Formats: sequence, C-alpha cells, structure tokens
Amino acid sequence: MSGDSAAVRCRGVRGATFIDEDTPEAILAGTRELLAAIAQANSIATEDIASAFFTSTADLRSAFPARAARDLGWTDVPLLGATEVDKPGGPPRCIRVLLHWNTSRRQSEVVHVYLRGSDAMRAHDPPSHLASGKRADEPR
Repeated sequence: MSGDSAAVRCRGVRGATFIDEDTPEAILAGTRELLAAIAQANSIATEDIASAFFTSTADLRSAFPARAARDLGWTDVPLLGATEVDKPGGPPRCIRVLLHWNTSRRQSEVVHVYLRGSDAMRAHDPPSHLASGKRADEPR
C-alpha cells in the first residue's frame, strides 16, 4: 500500500467526461483520458484502487468504458458498469466513474475530475447545449 503511516480509508473519487460519438475508439479513448487524469490529479497507484464503477448514457453502446481501465493495466481492479438513468433533457454521450480508493488522504483532499465540460452537470440545471444534445462548441 502506498502512502505514509496515517490510517488508510476507502475514499470515493468521481469523474465524468463527454464523448463525441458512439464508436469504440471514442469511448475507450475518452475513458482512458478520464482515468489517467483522475490518477494523475490524485497520485493514485493502481494497486490502491479497491474498485471502479462506470456508468454511461444509453446512447453509448459500442464499447464498455471499463475496457479502458483494462487497457491502462488495471487487471486486478474489480470493475462494474451500468447504464445511466435515461432522463429526458439529461446530458447525452456521457461517461461517469466512481473510483473506490484506499488512501490516507481525507475525503476533502480528494480531487474529482470533470473533463470536456462535464463539470456543468454538477450544477442544478444543465446548460442549454446539454439539454439540446449539442456540445458547447457546436452552433446552437
């Protein structure tokens, strides 16, 4: 176990990203980018990850996001995937992850990572481009 002699606890680390298209390449590349960013932001060693839970919106069907974790060498990490609730007006083409990380850090010290504008989901109402199914950089 990496870290110092402080008590080790299991902490949740959240992340999300938007995917441009429903292709295996786009899903896996976007998920690898997200997982690498989370690991870098928190200095996470693979052996300290207890498990990972992925969700993806119903419009992403061509690949399992968890496959990207295996591509990164997370061969001993238990992985689980599910489909997000298909709520009308919800953000399209979105992958979310919740990592369970064994660490001596306090929960308040954990860095959550939101890529490609997905941090907007943390607000109460998504921006209009999310509700319309368009990306922020697309014409309205």
